[in-house]
Amino acid sequence: MRFSVWPWLATGWPDLAELVRHVEATGWDGVYVADHFMGDGGTFGPEESPLLEATATLAALAGLTSRVRLGTIVLGVTYRHPAVLANWAATVDHASAGRLVLGIGAGWQPNEHHQYGLALGGPRERVDRFAEAIAAISGLLGQPRTTLDGDHFHLVDALCEPKPLQQPLPLLVGAKGDRMLGVAARWADEWNMWSSPDSQRERAGVLARHCERIGRDPAEIARSTQALVLVDDDPADRSAPQRMAARFAPRPVVAGTPDQIAEKVAAYVPTGVAEFIVPDITLGTGRQRLDRLDALIEAFAPLRPRS
Repeated sequence: MRFSVWPWLATGWPDLAELVRHVEATGWDGVYVADHFMGDGGTFGPEESPLLEATATLAALAGLTSRVRLGTIVLGVTYRHPAVLANWAATVDHASAGRLVLGIGAGWQPNEHHQYGLALGGPRERVDRFAEAIAAISGLLGQPRTTLDGDHFHLVDALCEPKPLQQPLPLLVGAKGDRMLGVAARWADEWNMWSSPDSQRERAGVLARHCERIGRDPAEIARSTQALVLVDDDPADRSAPQRMAARFAPRPVVAGTPDQIAEKVAAYVPTGVAEFIVPDITLGTGRQRLDRLDALIEAFAPLRPRS
């Protein structure tokens, strides 16, 4: 398994830069950022939380790092035109020497769409829009020119130059519902969702059935997942992991000491998950957050590929 960190962007740039430098220096495999403009009023903080913008952040991190994969989890196509996304992604792939993972999704957070006057639409419209967007992005990044006449996007013999260094540039699709998994089966190089081992196994079965229908080997699609990680600093209190997990239900949670968390993460391996992403939003701040990340990457060592 690979292990990556997802820093929540409700922080100042100096703190984020310190965190990412530390993550790269201590052996983590990747850094992912979310694409939101405000908190959701729930798990991801109050609306008023100041958030750094995802695409500018990732471009800056390309120059700050030299080894870790850099990904988005995930960019929303409701407010990012596929042609703009494709050109941005190609540029950042060059700036990072071929380390970008382009994660995209259909969009979901109502308050940012309402405040900015952006159409979110119902589930069917969001999936239809996303299917057109990923077709456009894939064409722009991989073909000399792309034409698409859809209900949501229109490209006419469109260019995107330079192409990314990586060919193909990894397209990560954030998907959970049946129809979105069908789009992932068609286009994704990587598939991501929040999950427990049980929900990961069940949804992977749906993805596999979609792949079978179109004649694609589901093993071609890498899998990553994340859950909220709650580190128990008092191993003598055996009820602490259960109490911590209950605070965030129904979000998937792994809780306990770092070694207990590693044991629970190991349960994802038989489901085909190749990368576990740790959101830092529940790990504290400053030195406490760094110490907890250090303890986690040490505990994850037995699950990592041997060099």
